[in-house]
Amino acid sequence: MDKSGTCPYTLPMTLRCIIADDEPPARDELAWLLSRQEGVELVDSVASATKAMESIHAHAPDVAFVDIHMPGKDGFHVLIEAAAMERPPLVVFVTAYDQYAVKAFEENAADYLLKPVSEERLIRTVERLRHKLREHGRPGEDLRRLLATLGLEPQAGPAPIAVERAGRIALLNPKEVFFLRLDGRRVMVHTQDAALPCAGPQTLDRLEERLTPRNFFRVNRAVLVNLGRIREFSPWFNGKYNLIMADHIGTEITVSRSRARSFKERLGLN
Repeated sequence: MDKSGTCPYTLPMTLRCIIADDEPPARDELAWLLSRQEGVELVDSVASATKAMESIHAHAPDVAFVDIHMPGKDGFHVLIEAAAMERPPLVVFVTAYDQYAVKAFEENAADYLLKPVSEERLIRTVERLRHKLREHGRPGEDLRRLLATLGLEPQAGPAPIAVERAGRIALLNPKEVFFLRLDGRRVMVHTQDAALPCAGPQTLDRLEERLTPRNFFRVNRAVLVNLGRIREFSPWFNGKYNLIMADHIGTEITVSRSRARSFKERLGLN
């Protein structure tokens, strides 16, 4: 309520929604469940984050149900890009991983749904969405404040890196990350003094695509480093380089021979 005692947002008779999920069966199931909710209209269903933003601009929905993991840009990209809008939709994350009850988004993302989505849970989510819209309106300024706390700007590049920490999900600003290393089938995210497993089924290839524009470089098959977190480096044998990272233990990492030339080019040394 504002100072005059009036609602800051006129709640529509129909809650207009879009779905963004790269898996057709998941889209169809959620669409069917939404069709069973009174006063809910599905205006679009798309398969990528890029298409989600196109749909948001085209349809101005009240709510976007967004899968977190999609090829290319992910669900966090939708949140970041939507924050640049004057009146972004509420965002509901949809995920198969229960660790994505992300604390950092408890006040700024409207909700989250676990796959397979239950109708009972969806009913509670729709009720919560209506309450948020009635009491607070669309969350444009809240989203922008959230991104500022994460050191990000709307439409300013990749989303924060989600890691598992103490049974919850932490969202790391890429600037906090020194390097990422493949350890078996998991990607470990190394900060100043910790090594945390990357949340969800992320691959180093996908992370490389997201983080290369943010000053990260793939130095070998298993390691992606933050170039701004290298303390020093020196030539090694067989045309390789040895990096010493600026973390608390001075981790040593090898730049493979095949990547050495590109590594020097990225540093402006060629």
